[in-house]
Amino acid sequence: MDNFLFYAHSGLRWLVMLMTIVALIHLSVRVWRRLPFDKMTHRVVVIWSGLFGLQWIAGLLLFVVLGGFDLAHRWEHTVTMTIALAVAHAYVPLKRRADTVRYYGVLASIAIVLLLVIVGVARLPQGWTMSVDPPQETSHHLPLEDHQPFVRADFIVR
Repeated sequence: MDNFLFYAHSGLRWLVMLMTIVALIHLSVRVWRRLPFDKMTHRVVVIWSGLFGLQWIAGLLLFVVLGGFDLAHRWEHTVTMTIALAVAHAYVPLKRRADTVRYYGVLASIAIVLLLVIVGVARLPQGWTMSVDPPQETSHHLPLEDHQPFVRADFIVR
């Protein structure tokens, strides 16, 4: 079961990235041509955010099945991707706004999600490698209590 979830999560990332590229191109062309925010554009955005949500569900199931709740990188990845999921759906309240507000809101949402995904995946031990092997528990994983923070703030106290 965990291998299936791992490969599903790993394979879905490419669909999400493809749909992200499609959405960025579609939205950018329509903004550049000053076209209205139509049903097709809405479908593109819904498919993009839906695929991202499906990826998040697969990742959350993988997190639960694999366990390792004491591994900091898994928590960091999960929390970062949960924030990205919320941002991916931030366009919903813009539904009744002007088309330009909707376009720029969705484009901003996609840009922020991309940034969060880059940070979230970088927190994993394998990072952005093309490896599709299920993770193996090794000694290089740090438990939460031994984990060094991503951003150090000790310079503040002097």
